[in-house]
Amino acid sequence: MYTEIEYRVEEPVAWVVLNRPDRLNAWTSRMGIEVKHAMAEAEHDPRVVGIVLTGAGRGFCSGADLKDLQGLAKGQGMASGPEGLEADPGDAAMEDFRGTYTYLLSIRKPVIAAVNGATAGMAVPIACAADLRFASDRALFTCAFSQRGLIAEWGSIWLLPRLIGPSRALDLLWSSRKVGAAEALSLGLVDRVFPHETLLGEVRRYIEDLAANCSPTSIATMKRQVWQQMHAALGPSEKESIRLMLETFRHPDFREGVAAFLEKRQPVFQRLETQRD
Repeated sequence: MYTEIEYRVEEPVAWVVLNRPDRLNAWTSRMGIEVKHAMAEAEHDPRVVGIVLTGAGRGFCSGADLKDLQGLAKGQGMASGPEGLEADPGDAAMEDFRGTYTYLLSIRKPVIAAVNGATAGMAVPIACAADLRFASDRALFTCAFSQRGLIAEWGSIWLLPRLIGPSRALDLLWSSRKVGAAEALSLGLVDRVFPHETLLGEVRRYIEDLAANCSPTSIATMKRQVWQQMHAALGPSEKESIRLMLETFRHPDFREGVAAFLEKRQPVFQRLETQRD
């Protein structure tokens, strides 16, 4: 089914691995379609609590494949992708977050980018569209757009200022300078940094902890709250949280969470079940 990514489920984790290591996982139209299809599969698989996006080999993603860029520079348009892998992942109620790559924000399960190396160009906003970014100490980021005569692509002008602040975002976008893992952590571009050899194990442990201790329904609702309320004023946001809280009181996971706490045991929460939109 897939030729440019690897997809596997190791409960409770779904792994979506960019798999063109000889090209530093350079992004193609086909890769984008395959990733989107795999994300939809993971979203609807009840075994999956969290989804990890990472790269094979020594890089996360070097940005757009140069062949695609050369074609665009010659006015040839974007290369077409494969047929038969159409997918539409994400919560239909989060229409603003269902863009070409920002759809990651609308997926009902946590999406973690495990940034294992070089991350350049369009790979930066793709990583930023994940809910969390865990990085190897070998990770390296560069926006690169200004050095190609481009603008802030694929939602990065919305994402970066919200993650690291407007002036820092402008610095990275204007200069296209390279940012290592330690600086990325200090900027807030990544959430955690681990030794390279332990990165994937740490990401897996994080999702295992969610699966063991946290309600998947609560996680999905919180994810939607955080991203949707980026658009809202405080008053409507607070009212919405109250409405959702009252709904939560009637959910089985609330009863289980309270009972597990009182009985001093691990909670057993329902896995998230979603319908394809």
